[in-house]
Amino acid sequence: MGFPVVECSADGSFVLSKPPKTGGLVSFGTVGEQLVYEIGDPRRYLLPDVICDFSQVAIQELPGVEGGAVRVTGAKGSSPSHHYKVCATYMDGFRATAVCPVGGPRAAEKARRTADSIIKRTRRMFKQLGLEDFNSVNIQVLGAEDTYGPNARRKDSREAVIWMAVQHKQKKALEVFSREVAPAGTGMAPGLTGIVGGRPRVSPVLKPFFFLHPKSQIKVDIHVAGQLVQSLTEPDAPEQKQEEAPPTCDQDVPDADLPSGPHTYRLEDLAYARSGDKGDSANIGVIARHPLYFPYLKKHLTSSVVEDYFSHLIQPGEHNAVTRYTLPGIHGFNFVLRSSLGGGGVASLRSDPQGKAYGQMLLDLKLTGLPDLKSLVD
Repeated sequence: MGFPVVECSADGSFVLSKPPKTGGLVSFGTVGEQLVYEIGDPRRYLLPDVICDFSQVAIQELPGVEGGAVRVTGAKGSSPSHHYKVCATYMDGFRATAVCPVGGPRAAEKARRTADSIIKRTRRMFKQLGLEDFNSVNIQVLGAEDTYGPNARRKDSREAVIWMAVQHKQKKALEVFSREVAPAGTGMAPGLTGIVGGRPRVSPVLKPFFFLHPKSQIKVDIHVAGQLVQSLTEPDAPEQKQEEAPPTCDQDVPDADLPSGPHTYRLEDLAYARSGDKGDSANIGVIARHPLYFPYLKKHLTSSVVEDYFSHLIQPGEHNAVTRYTLPGIHGFNFVLRSSLGGGGVASLRSDPQGKAYGQMLLDLKLTGLPDLKSLVD
């Protein structure tokens, strides 16, 4: 696939294309999905040397270019933040993951019983050895749509995969778990074809956490040839209000006069989606396939609707966990789902620890009470 070529202009706009005959596609959809990828608040995307406002960015396809090209305009920048973005990690015990395919009738049921049996047996052994219980256990049956929770449509399949991930404070305990997974290949449910990758490996959990740290509290020493030549500190910020998100703009307010109707649409019929992670938060970017769909999505695809759809994946007790930001320049939204990845990254025991599938899952959401939107664009 061809890497992109960017031709920048003095006014901050640019043309994005790619070398000819290299595969791939540059279009409104592909560039728009990349724009909404993991940006949090699009009005205040913090970078080391600038704060970017992407909310009014517009993407225009340019005709007649092999492989596609777009002109991008409307990005704005302001002075950088008075804080550093810090990503840190700490040791938080150990983890192990077993992945076992199961085939045949009632595969999902056999997968669940196999996983439950292994966990129960291991817990009995922990008591005998004087070990504490697991810190956490995550069992999913891939193929039975466990990730979808109450939104699942398939309850059973003739093919399923056990995803069994566990965490414990002691490495010794997970070595016991790893040994007890091995007999599943020969002595448990018929149709269990093996253990992917062999016995589960025990690895440390490096749990990430993120925060903003005032630049004024950091001293930078510059050494040349072993000699200190300069020490730098940033003065205290005159106002911390610069760190606050701008107030809700007019584009966030739904149009109360939109007509309703008897039609139901899957979100995929009306929008693109792209998702990813920032620590334990998932970002889902949604872009209307046509500008005329945008006001209807604004009205019906609210933060509360998205939070309800993903409630089974959000940490219990997390209220108002979803924030919606608008990008009217591309007729899109960015939803930020806090505490929705089970810790995120290597700290998560889920099969999708970075929320890569969240956008695709959301595309199955049904929006009801709409007029005939297809006729608007025909």
